[in-house]
Amino acid sequence: MQARLAALSAERIAGMRRGVEKEGLRVLPAGRLALTPHPQALGSALTHASITTDYSESLLELITKPQPTAQACLDELTELHQAAHQVLARQSEPELLWNTSMPSLLPSDETIPLGRYGTSNIGRAKSVYRMGLGHRYGRRMQMIAGIHYNWSLPGVGTDAYFALIRNFRRQSFVLLYLFGASPVLEPGFVAGRKHGLVPLGDGKGALGLPHATSLRMGRLGYQSDAQASLSVSYNGLQGYAASLHEALTRPYPPYEAMGVRSLGGDYNQLGTSLLQIENEFYGTIRAKRTVRSGERPLHALRERGVEYIEVRLMDINPLAPVGIAADTMRVLDVFLLHCLLSDSPPDTPEEIAALKHNQHLAAERGREPGLRLACGGAQVPLSDWGTEILAECEPIAVHLDGLQGGDAYANALAQARASWSDSAQTPSARVLAEVQQLYGNDYVAFAAARSQTAQQQLLGHAWDASQEERYCLMAQQSLARQREIEAGDTLPFEEWRLRYMASEQCAV
Repeated sequence: MQARLAALSAERIAGMRRGVEKEGLRVLPAGRLALTPHPQALGSALTHASITTDYSESLLELITKPQPTAQACLDELTELHQAAHQVLARQSEPELLWNTSMPSLLPSDETIPLGRYGTSNIGRAKSVYRMGLGHRYGRRMQMIAGIHYNWSLPGVGTDAYFALIRNFRRQSFVLLYLFGASPVLEPGFVAGRKHGLVPLGDGKGALGLPHATSLRMGRLGYQSDAQASLSVSYNGLQGYAASLHEALTRPYPPYEAMGVRSLGGDYNQLGTSLLQIENEFYGTIRAKRTVRSGERPLHALRERGVEYIEVRLMDINPLAPVGIAADTMRVLDVFLLHCLLSDSPPDTPEEIAALKHNQHLAAERGREPGLRLACGGAQVPLSDWGTEILAECEPIAVHLDGLQGGDAYANALAQARASWSDSAQTPSARVLAEVQQLYGNDYVAFAAARSQTAQQQLLGHAWDASQEERYCLMAQQSLARQREIEAGDTLPFEEWRLRYMASEQCAV
């Protein structure tokens, strides 16, 4: 580790990039889901590079560019939130951006609006894909919001990125403990489902678990019984691609029974395989490559290798105005470098199964004293294992500060180590305490108040005419680009769909 760390030059560290994709539900002030369309003043959700939607018209997604520092990333994310709140506050019925991961007061499943992207073939495909997700997993699950952290370092090849991914999956319980922020949820979210949650107070306002870190990443979050049959290996691009290719091409009987189209001709889903497209695969981290127009993500990976990784397990922190802090990003940088620089033996089917169990334990019981996780065939205390990992991170933080000046990385890591030693300092513990002590065990009241505070803080920041003009222009340009795409389509949608789906069927 020390030799590898010493080889990290100032030039390579200066080329490190990170970017954030942050989701957030549009809600009315009391916490009910806003059912209005994506505001036109924010531009086209199909073509806007920075402001779009995720699953639903009501689920906003803000995307930064790759940035050279954590502070620059936070600054851009803050400005994107300002731009969004300027529009949301001016709606005929003013709206908030829900600043927590677990959803607000949701309507019935069929009333949750799917994302709409216009009449082009690619736009229609995005909506049909979301229709399929709703049929397969239910729309409520898709309304969980999170933060994705995209990260790259110059000189890292595909094999090294996969080595990083293997270590990340082994050690990601550290991030769940430190940054998980969803220990409770609104009871209606699990209505009609089996769950092991316990009531806070009378249970009418909140359900949770006393030592949970991230219900979003536990068995009530992004989970799929169908995908449980997948045992995706991260030992290299060839095996990883083969695993995903099989899932993209293997017929799945329940989805075949559903069919691509209903008897009335409406589309139920894009296809009947285990995965409709690559993005349907749930995981805490993904290998990524920028795709070209019309290109499938798996084809891009196979052709040109891994370009960056996407960390997908970060909760929205309701204690931060934009859901994440610069120091959190700094800890992520250090942690990812630790995963990259450490030895990374191949994974096995047995380890993959153990890691899934570890994830559930850390998400649902992570702050429980004495909790043990599977490690190398043994059971080890979570507290000891995490203490060791964070101690190994310290030289990395010092190295980064030495190359960049200052002590920002060392300070961020010191705060993380303090939280590790005192779980009461973690976001999950603080959220749970606040819901119980300040909001009478009412999750929606807590989340609405935190979201209102965040909006007030962001609207209180300076916002000048040049910023307003720039974001208006971006919105107008994105709408014009959507119209160009729609005008340029020549194929009927069904023919386009068949060609697009066949592009992965024929991949080798």
